[in-house]
Amino acid sequence: GVRRTALAPALSLTLIGACSTAGSGQRVDDPPPEVSWTPLECDPLVDSACLLPWPNNVFTVDDPSSSTGRRVALAAGAMPAPRSGLAQDPSRWNRADGFSPGGTILAHLPGATDEGLAVAGDIARSLDADSPTVILNADTGERVLHLAEIDHTTDDLGRRLLMLTPGRVLDPGTRYIVAVRGLKDASGDPLPAPAAFAALRDGLPDPNDLGLDARRPLYSDIFQRLDQAGVARDDLQLAWDFTTASTEHLTGALLHMRDEALAMGEPSYTLDTVDPDFAPGQIAVRLLGTMTVPMYLTGPDWPASLVVGPDGLPEPDGTLDVPFEVLIPESASATPAPLLQYGHGLLWRASQIETDHLVSFAADYNYVLFATNWIGMSEDDQLPIGLQLDNGDLAGLGTMMDRLHQGTLNQLLLMRMMSTSFAADPTYGARIDPDRRHYLGISQGGILGGVYMGLTTDVTRGTLGVPGQPYQILLPRSVDFIDFFEILRSSWPDPIDQGLVLSLVQMIWDPVEPTAYTSHVVQDPLPGTPPHDVIVRAAIGDHQVTPLGAHVMARSMGLPHLDTGLRAVTGLDRVTGPVDGSAFMEYDFGLPPAPVCNLPQALCEDPHGKIRRLDEARDQLDTFFRTGTIENRCTGACSFPDMSGCTGDESNDALCTP
Repeated sequence: GVRRTALAPALSLTLIGACSTAGSGQRVDDPPPEVSWTPLECDPLVDSACLLPWPNNVFTVDDPSSSTGRRVALAAGAMPAPRSGLAQDPSRWNRADGFSPGGTILAHLPGATDEGLAVAGDIARSLDADSPTVILNADTGERVLHLAEIDHTTDDLGRRLLMLTPGRVLDPGTRYIVAVRGLKDASGDPLPAPAAFAALRDGLPDPNDLGLDARRPLYSDIFQRLDQAGVARDDLQLAWDFTTASTEHLTGALLHMRDEALAMGEPSYTLDTVDPDFAPGQIAVRLLGTMTVPMYLTGPDWPASLVVGPDGLPEPDGTLDVPFEVLIPESASATPAPLLQYGHGLLWRASQIETDHLVSFAADYNYVLFATNWIGMSEDDQLPIGLQLDNGDLAGLGTMMDRLHQGTLNQLLLMRMMSTSFAADPTYGARIDPDRRHYLGISQGGILGGVYMGLTTDVTRGTLGVPGQPYQILLPRSVDFIDFFEILRSSWPDPIDQGLVLSLVQMIWDPVEPTAYTSHVVQDPLPGTPPHDVIVRAAIGDHQVTPLGAHVMARSMGLPHLDTGLRAVTGLDRVTGPVDGSAFMEYDFGLPPAPVCNLPQALCEDPHGKIRRLDEARDQLDTFFRTGTIENRCTGACSFPDMSGCTGDESNDALCTP
């Protein structure tokens, strides 16, 4: 359809009753439906912030060269302004051909409460016929399972965002319609609709010359599709549409880097440290070395960006020396050991493989354990990330994303090196079985393991421990984010801006985050990539990575839920073991229920690191790697209340009150 000239809407609007059809002036007849958009710098439908509601097709323009036919077009002046006054550069966002298929959808109706919403623990509510929030696939008319909640990270009731997070990654390159109805204030009264939307809904004249007439053909289509889905027009408080980014945009850069770098041949390496005394009786030798890989960055350190060729894809510019660490168990001298690559925790480093439970697993079950720093989110990145937030430099966080491209490539090349050139090492190669290659990621390594397992051509079995996605749902619910959140609040004091910042960051995170890859891990593999088998294991009550994110990951992968005698998970088919292939499972450690709002569970002892230490979980891991079969090794339910650290008086009930 025809796209019209961008408008500069007035943003001081009155409010009209949610169900009112009366108004001054002559009623405007609905024009014929037309799926076309008027590009806008700010959307007047919500006058609380320029970029609300988010995401939104009015922030795109035509681009016939893109896979979706659209291109994001954010204006610099529309970006959330930090306290520092730093001008924001939207160019990184404007490369996209659509919006995040997994990020949180935002709107704002002042004074809204959680009453009736599909909050945590009741996400199935989002599919009820009378759900106050609806996400609709515009092509199929299918409703989307989602979490719906009001932002509780602020006490300012008037500035709390409405937040909808899809229960699984949305389809790429697809138009979706969002509808909101029946939201109530703290007194239980229905909230009014914003005046601009009410004028569209009720066929009223444009209240403040906002250019609404240009949008009426689109809204004829939106209202018609919602009506066909059983969502009455007269009930609506707000509705809009958006288009998700294409698979090509989301995965193209890393796929290109992977294929180009692997075609260059086996990575070379040097050994810098040989330590035979690291763990006598368990580890025969600890090796520290350096792998040489193609470098796709302008430099090895912050700030560095991807080198991009004329085709818009990353290109190598020299080489990068990548440190790595290897632990070879004593048992490998008698029986060559499978390769087990480890993905480390949040902002940590490769030396985490020296942790006692990992050392004992490698020794007891005979695995060559190895790792490298996941640059972009390793220990060296922590301070620069904090500084970018403190400066209010959203575009500057792109350095983190570019480094994550290189960091992910390094992980893929490390497994290729270990199974080829290192497996031929005259001293250590005979202790390795290069045909058995596995991945184990924990926490951040489990999260980013969703990227690794979607891309690896060398590994077909991986385990993702206490993971989740997207980061936008994980961060506010994590005790690890508390300090970063304080920096975020300082730089963007308005709670609405804080939500928009997280949404904008999620959008540029997607190409190196599970959102782009987990739907391709088990099913629908990416080009040149085999399907994979995975176990996703979550800890109920986790303080650092909420199991809500693991549920999103499992649904996005299409995993069955291996019954461990605990709760059901909406959207996952529960099965009894053993399972050949892939599965999701949970362990419980006796903590009280987590907050139903977007705040961290922080009571009792954190179970985040406890699964990996259980004998039942260790045996399960080894059996899966060796046979591909997933067994529930727990006796009865996988519940370990003696490990809770609770006194019995703990409760989160008061955290999520209006």
